[in-house]
Amino acid sequence: MFKLKVLITLILSFLLLSCNSDKPENLTIAKREVQKYYESGKFYEELNEVVEDAIDKFKDVEIKDSSVVIFDVDETVLNNYELAKQMGFGYVYKINKEWNAKATTPAFPQVKKLYDFLLSKGAHIIFLTGRNFPEYEVTYKNLKYAGFTVFDTLITQIGDETKMPAMEFKSMKRTELVKKGYDIIGTVGDQPSDVEGPYHGIQVRIPNYLYADIY
Repeated sequence: MFKLKVLITLILSFLLLSCNSDKPENLTIAKREVQKYYESGKFYEELNEVVEDAIDKFKDVEIKDSSVVIFDVDETVLNNYELAKQMGFGYVYKINKEWNAKATTPAFPQVKKLYDFLLSKGAHIIFLTGRNFPEYEVTYKNLKYAGFTVFDTLITQIGDETKMPAMEFKSMKRTELVKKGYDIIGTVGDQPSDVEGPYHGIQVRIPNYLYADIY
């Protein structure tokens, strides 16, 4: 969710202290370590393990007509790693918006596998993102482009919702969906705000070493 105030989660790597326990890792080194982790394939091995574990858990869930799984968008179903590299593993508003406007961000194949599995079981899918409403159309288009062609709805922030912390916003929207009759059996996302709070069901945390929520 690049609209959020982003600080690279490699600042979590930043928290991997060097030999002197009171000193953080050098940021340039931390960035290189993150890049190496992604480009060596180790990140995708980790992601595959997370998804396979999630599929095993969902196999045991009874699917009803009202069952739904809530997916986040950025760094959950859409892989913005190349964008992160362009931005130097930071956040540049103009570059981010130009990237989103292309609506060609690829899917994580592993997460697409989970999505396909849930559809095959008869679950509904809803996308809930921290992106703002002006990007609704390009986000919708990108989801279709990436192969996520079947879902009930896409929810973005609008109006005063853009001022809400991510956790509060997503919890509110999940509560609204339950009041409409949905039974949320799972949440899939790369941030705590995607999977924590009321009505979360099975929590599937997609690894993300690029940035973290501030909420």
